[in-house]
Amino acid sequence: MMHEKIGPHHLERKAILYVRQSSAHQVLHNRESSMLQYAMRDHLTVLGWSRVETIDDDLGRSAAGGVVRAGFDRMIAEVCLGKVGAVAAREVSRFARNSRDWQQLIEMCRVVDTVLIDQETVYAPRQGNDRLLLGLKGSLNEYELDLLRQRSLSARDEKARRGELVVAAPVGFVKVGDRLEKEPDRRVQEAITLVFDK
Repeated sequence: MMHEKIGPHHLERKAILYVRQSSAHQVLHNRESSMLQYAMRDHLTVLGWSRVETIDDDLGRSAAGGVVRAGFDRMIAEVCLGKVGAVAAREVSRFARNSRDWQQLIEMCRVVDTVLIDQETVYAPRQGNDRLLLGLKGSLNEYELDLLRQRSLSARDEKARRGELVVAAPVGFVKVGDRLEKEPDRRVQEAITLVFDK
């Protein structure tokens, strides 16, 4: 099934399916999400690609920035080399949730004429309307991440106000019931004493 934004020159190059989840917990407990992401491979085949490479090196890595994502970097490098006709993800937010990475991806795809594909749409970054829409989606992804962070911080602050916030014991201490005691291991005690004696 050909799409009007996909030309023969796109199909001559491989497609890359990018699969990512933000944390190890999500990878272990949200298996349906992983299955749906991998199923995008079938969507790419229906669109006409015979060569689809799946990059899932970044499972358990956030796209918020500040974390090395080897898979994302490899995908960008392949796009820059002109080897990729399409990059795909179930939702475009899987690619990046920070403006720097997002704009880099869109610009590289525009320069070498690579389309971006999600479960609903094919985006051609060389077309002004698609570039505008992708820019808006990137801004919304970043805004959504800020909201999630703020919500998490507010929930933590509220738990602390109620006295229900559970935090790990500082190094050198262990929790015993509702109080902290020095670590019983002599080696740990000696190491901490050595640090503070210097």
